[in-house]
Amino acid sequence: MYCTKRISNDLVWVGGNDRRLAMFEGAYQVPRGVSYNAYLLTDTETVLFDTVDKAVEKVFFENLEHELAGRKLDYVVVHHMEPDHSATLAELLRRYPDVRVVCNAKILGMIAQFTHLELGERAKVVKEGDTLSAGSHEFKFLMAPMIHWPEVMMSYDLTTKTLFSADAFGTFGALNGAIFADEADIDRDWLDEYRRYYTNIVGKYGAQVQAFFRKVKDTPIEMICPLHGFVWRKDLGYVLEKYNLWSTYTPEVRGVLIAYASVYGNTENAAEILASRLRERGVKADMYDVSVTPGDEVLSQCFRWSHLVFAATTYNNGIFIRMEELLHDLVNHALQNRTLAFVENGSWAPASGKLMRELMGTLKGMTVLDETLSLRSSLREDQLSQIDAMAEALAASVAGQG
Repeated sequence: MYCTKRISNDLVWVGGNDRRLAMFEGAYQVPRGVSYNAYLLTDTETVLFDTVDKAVEKVFFENLEHELAGRKLDYVVVHHMEPDHSATLAELLRRYPDVRVVCNAKILGMIAQFTHLELGERAKVVKEGDTLSAGSHEFKFLMAPMIHWPEVMMSYDLTTKTLFSADAFGTFGALNGAIFADEADIDRDWLDEYRRYYTNIVGKYGAQVQAFFRKVKDTPIEMICPLHGFVWRKDLGYVLEKYNLWSTYTPEVRGVLIAYASVYGNTENAAEILASRLRERGVKADMYDVSVTPGDEVLSQCFRWSHLVFAATTYNNGIFIRMEELLHDLVNHALQNRTLAFVENGSWAPASGKLMRELMGTLKGMTVLDETLSLRSSLREDQLSQIDAMAEALAASVAGQG
């Protein structure tokens, strides 16, 4: 049975929600599910913006058939060829043999790779600034490479000032009957998911996001229709500002995040004492056990906080497994412009501190406040002064004094 959501008098959401997916892209937990958004415009000509994942294929085609109401489908615009948005494209082409595929040259090549179909004259290949008229609506195509695949493009409706933004400005989470962001409390209930989505999916490509912002800086945008999550029709400045912060690697919170990896609790104890000393100095602080908290959540928080402390035991003469995974992920996502400190532990040959410093030292704009605090099995009484010194240095830096 169809389940559509009307966005305007001639634009409707025809996507679907998947609440049974355990791991998005096989990497990120999605306990709240995920939406796969597709949009149908019924103007003089009908235009479908993207398709969906196989998981919601049935309801998608029911939605599309219902909203077309016997009309033929004239165009399908493909913004992004990742299979969660294109896995049903081949079936769409089979069901609607007269539909034309609007895409750029890179997308056309990926369609052949994924579907083994050669579209020939069914493809309408567009480039930067090209337009498509559907009647009363005219669409301008904007290339957005590496947000977050190289073929990505977006569509801008010149008539309604609506941006069809591909994967940008989306979030994890099923929509649960809503469609607009103003139907939810984004700041209270959804911001962490928006951040986790951005940092893990798009986070490496901040420069490309900034390039797109420059491209559209003089373009009035009154609505954003992303491929995951809510449609933005009000308070667009909220999500645009978050993307500006995240894509410039600007922290949202001045304070200290302590990520620790502890086998028997001694490294955790040192981390907790440091957090206590910071709180006593009026510094915001939070702690994450990387063996318990999924890495994508900790990575997201590293984008959020201004100062990061990594505390890890030495393991097989290296960095403890989960901490090493997190740090490699941070490097792969190109986190920048943070202040760092390190705590290492090792019962006979502490090595994790040096290795953590070397790994994080490959990133741009990183400032290391002090020498590594080195533990031998557990924190000694005479090392509390070193904890205090680290807390003082962090507090001064957070306050902008160092």
